[in-house]
Amino acid sequence: MLTVSVKWQKKVFEGIEIDVTLPPYVFKAQLYDLTGVPPERQKIMVKGGLLKDDADWSAIGVKDGQKLMMMGTADEIVKAPEKAIVFAEDLPEEEQATNLGYSAGLVNLGNTCYMNSTVQCLKSVPELKAALSNYSLAGRSNDVDQTSHMLTVATRELFSDLDKSVNAVSPSQFWMVLRKKYPQFSQLQNGMHMQQDAEECWTQLLYTLSQSLKAPTSSEDSDAVKALFGVNLRSRLHCQESGEESSETESVYSLKCHISHEVNHLHEGLKHGLKGELEKTSPALGRSALYLKESLIDSLPRYLTVQFVRFFWKRETNQKAKILRKVDYPLELDIYDLCSEDLRKKLEAPRQKLRDEEGKKLGLQTSAKSSAKDSDVKMTDAEASSHGSGESSTVTPQEGASSEKETHMTGIYDLVSVLTHKGRSADSGHYVAWVKQESGKWIQYDDDHPSLQREEDITKLSGGGDWHMAYIIMYKARFVSM
Repeated sequence: MLTVSVKWQKKVFEGIEIDVTLPPYVFKAQLYDLTGVPPERQKIMVKGGLLKDDADWSAIGVKDGQKLMMMGTADEIVKAPEKAIVFAEDLPEEEQATNLGYSAGLVNLGNTCYMNSTVQCLKSVPELKAALSNYSLAGRSNDVDQTSHMLTVATRELFSDLDKSVNAVSPSQFWMVLRKKYPQFSQLQNGMHMQQDAEECWTQLLYTLSQSLKAPTSSEDSDAVKALFGVNLRSRLHCQESGEESSETESVYSLKCHISHEVNHLHEGLKHGLKGELEKTSPALGRSALYLKESLIDSLPRYLTVQFVRFFWKRETNQKAKILRKVDYPLELDIYDLCSEDLRKKLEAPRQKLRDEEGKKLGLQTSAKSSAKDSDVKMTDAEASSHGSGESSTVTPQEGASSEKETHMTGIYDLVSVLTHKGRSADSGHYVAWVKQESGKWIQYDDDHPSLQREEDITKLSGGGDWHMAYIIMYKARFVSM
């Protein structure tokens, strides 16, 4: 039996006995009685890190009379309700939808799962919803045609209907306008609408919104969709025949994860996707020649979209075939090593701030370069509007902290949605959306049937069989305030 003292906040609890024959969870239960901090919230610093519930006391090396430090927030004292209880089913439908914590599903109108899953994923971006809510006929640019305008309005209305409803919403108006704008989605087979490619729907819809939501100025900052999803690439072109070298830049809305027998992880596939070959005219040779193209990311978006290149055209069967190979992807993605040298330099200071802040939360010593004036640095995520920065939706600003601090990219992203495909061909099968809510819960949107999912199951949608496998995934940028 050991006797220790425990410091928690400004209090010190003396003479707490530890029965080393029992697991540390029993010790945490003792502290729960003293402090009101539940065991799962307790962070107790010991040699080697944090005290785990099932650790071996003899391996930890806690000594008699030792002073331990604990961090954690106590449960609030339960108070009697000031207002009478109102049951969820008695609330108006819009309030029921809010209390539910996630929006409604979408009715399948006949092979429209590709469209439904695309809508659910894009709807999860609050900045896109904000930009759409501000869109009106009066603000429509002269460059935007009537069908693009109609599709933008239909998207805005569908997003709004989903947020207000607890029952499945029919996207009939949206689907009608989508087919009018892009007739390829009207293809029929045996009198029924054909299954379409979700990536094509995603790309076409974003392109339309980028035109409609662009402010009538020449400024790049006026492009709301590019600010949210645009990735700038800087590429080096090298001709092996002539030795010529040149460079070019381009903006894309997604990165490609190319899949081969060498690719087991998303990061490897992204590296493959940033390298390639193309044929173009060589000024030195006066004819077409083969060029090697190597690209690096030169600017980062708030939402990074990745497409797994799973479909290819199979000449023997004259149809699209699917690569079923398993490719793992993480909940947290760091793309620092895929960035250009200039961008890496810009990311270094924010990344150090992020490491220091995470270290402080665990009670670790921060970098020697960090000073006391940086102690109010906070992690934020990209909940700001598409035209500027904002405070985090998950981290509360500290009292007295400046509200004028700028948010900076870190090159680290958190997974927020996955669009999966089940089946052997892009022209058949079934698409489903898996979306992370603001509460942190994951919801599977299988057309009109939303269902709660475990986070640990989301990364299991990586392929290798006939089950749902990731086709398009979206990550959200992690920021720091400086």
